[in-house]
Amino acid sequence: SFYDRECKVTRYIKGNGKFRDMLGSLECKLENGTLFKIGSGFTNQERKNPPPIGSIITFKYKEFTKYGKPRFPVFLRIREIR
Repeated sequence: SFYDRECKVTRYIKGNGKFRDMLGSLECKLENGTLFKIGSGFTNQERKNPPPIGSIITFKYKEFTKYGKPRFPVFLRIREIR
């Protein structure tokens, strides 16, 4: 089973190999200030046009590590502002 949570996008990390010249992963920040990376769950279109820095995204994860980082985070969507 997975949990989901939201985080803020803080920076882009360039891709390698087949993702060269595209997004490799996002560095994100949880509400408590913990930084971590999300590198999976993106379509090729989302890798070419990633979520803006400062936007809030939703991701899923398995659990937290002993360091407080999400284990196996996967991008789901950009939070829609209503």
